[in-house]
Amino acid sequence: MTVPTVDVHAHVLLPEVEALVAGLDGLAEARALDARRNGPAALAVSGPMVRKRLPRLTDPAVRLATMDAQGVDVQLVSPSPSHYHYWTDEVTAEKLYRLANEATAAHCATAPDRLRGLGLVPLHHPDLCGPALDHALGQGLLGVEISSHAPGRDLSDPAYEPLWTRAERTGAIVFLHPFGCTLDERLDRWYLSNTVGQPTENAVALSHLIFSGVLDRHPGLKLIAAHGGGYLPTHIGRSDHAWSARSDAGAGCAHPPSSYLGRLYFDSLVHDPHVLRELLRAAGADRVLLGSDFPFDMGTEDPVGALRAARLPEADFDAVRGGNATTLLTEGPTP
Repeated sequence: MTVPTVDVHAHVLLPEVEALVAGLDGLAEARALDARRNGPAALAVSGPMVRKRLPRLTDPAVRLATMDAQGVDVQLVSPSPSHYHYWTDEVTAEKLYRLANEATAAHCATAPDRLRGLGLVPLHHPDLCGPALDHALGQGLLGVEISSHAPGRDLSDPAYEPLWTRAERTGAIVFLHPFGCTLDERLDRWYLSNTVGQPTENAVALSHLIFSGVLDRHPGLKLIAAHGGGYLPTHIGRSDHAWSARSDAGAGCAHPPSSYLGRLYFDSLVHDPHVLRELLRAAGADRVLLGSDFPFDMGTEDPVGALRAARLPEADFDAVRGGNATTLLTEGPTP
């Protein structure tokens, strides 16, 4: 049987979510922070870029036609990270995750054999994360998407233990996709906020999960890291050295950091065939999944071609192209 081609990094834009937060206290401040982090030149390019891609982000028929052109059979669709809104109060945050989960599920329901979905949880209100995950699963979604941190909290924060416990018990997928880099204005030119910021945030978030022992306590957690996990997988030797050389670095996790890469999943979106081959070497060919960042300009219009450029052995190519993801998605969560 031919293995379907599965793209695990694809986004949907939800106008309902933005309508919900429009005019609320805190939105202007959040947008001002985003503007400072990205800089005016980046914002001037990003606005028209998103508008040009609105049909692919909102219209299932256009999405499916583009998938056909790309040779993609199935997408794992997650909300645009711009919908996180980790500044909202508890009442609004609950309304937001419900709206986002329901709208994403409705989008995917137009082609349930080809579109599977992920919802959102409000990381800035840890007590709501468990109910938000339950709601997502109740909508038929496969899990949730999270950022690399929330204001004042990293993913190692004990407040998230109930979320990891619930995600592990249910088999829900957690898709780690950063939005915004805490290096702030240092990255406000040349789109460094994305080109450097995203892989940095991935590396920091994954390091928190590893070094704090979250992955020791929750070995069955199904976590997919966007952007190939950022800088961490290709520079994991430095983490191993610190773990073995320093008592403070090795105090929180039981094993060398590199050993945890095989417990995580990574998308293939690294924009370099040499880096992709190294990612497979570091994490294992069974832990890498095809990802395109559909349909944004920092993604790839030809995810299968980008994978083919790495010249992997045929078995590894097929595993990354869709075999690994098919197994992961078919297993599915248990609400």
